[in-house]
Amino acid sequence: MLGYLVHRILIMIPTLIAISIVIFVIIHLPPGDYFSTYIAELQASGEPADLAKIAFLKAQYGFDKPLWEQYLYWVGGLLHGDMGYSFAYSMPVNQVVGDRLFLTFLVSFTTIIFTYVVAFPIGVYSATHQYSWSDHLLTLLGFLGLATPSFLLALVLVYFAHVWFGISVGGLMDPRYVDRGWSWGKALSVFAHIWIPVVVIGTAGTASMIRRLRANLLDELQKQYVVTARAKGLHPVKILFKYPLRMALNPFVSDIGSLLPHVISGAAIVSVVMSLPTTGPMLLDSLRSQDMFLAGSFLMFMAFLTVIGVLLSDLALAALDPRIRLQSGRAR
Repeated sequence: MLGYLVHRILIMIPTLIAISIVIFVIIHLPPGDYFSTYIAELQASGEPADLAKIAFLKAQYGFDKPLWEQYLYWVGGLLHGDMGYSFAYSMPVNQVVGDRLFLTFLVSFTTIIFTYVVAFPIGVYSATHQYSWSDHLLTLLGFLGLATPSFLLALVLVYFAHVWFGISVGGLMDPRYVDRGWSWGKALSVFAHIWIPVVVIGTAGTASMIRRLRANLLDELQKQYVVTARAKGLHPVKILFKYPLRMALNPFVSDIGSLLPHVISGAAIVSVVMSLPTTGPMLLDSLRSQDMFLAGSFLMFMAFLTVIGVLLSDLALAALDPRIRLQSGRAR
């Protein structure tokens, strides 16, 4: 296992280098840069542009150099913990993300907990009560959850909350706490507002995980070792938890690789619809405005979390499923 871990970590290095090159190229594919877009917007509105300041910023951050030098400047800053400077916000990227990154982590982590806590018991119950009326009801709800886009569910909730109850369910806190520092009142306000975004963002993922857990568990329950255990008179609960459920949990573990980058992307469309102060809308704005350092840092961080998530899920799967552990042993 140690050799496998070292091997995977060594593979991560060229993988991240290749991803960083792809991200840098994609960001620079549109014609121009942030400064040319900014100048065009000022000229369209009839306002004068401070060309001297723009030329100074270009020289300071290497935009007047060849692309390969700009890439090395950007990557070198990331390696030193410097995420660059956001021209749209006129401040370092580290300061721009600030509370937004924390709130995104909070929403995403709560969504992950919600998904697992809801999907696990429903999936197990649906599989162990196959074709019962409750299984059919849960299946219907699962298909509705899969078929309903998250942004549409957010729009429906926002509309009915305003029409029926006369309240706004947008945002993550009361408006009076938006520009204030953290306090008990602000924390309680976030706790009170966070549940609706969590339900909206987590509905589709929860429904999908219920269906997969049900299908995997049904497949395991029909295998020969389960039939033999039943024939020997073992208690059904012991049979369920001994091996079938353990083998059916593979989708739960393998989803770690996709859940971690979701922490940063933060369900961008839902965040826009519900006016959530997360990193999703900021990422979209940075891509539209070609704010290179802000967009590149976001995408690179998401790629890093994806690589780390896949590594963690592979290690957890090897610990959970003996078959995976044996196969990795033969490969070495």
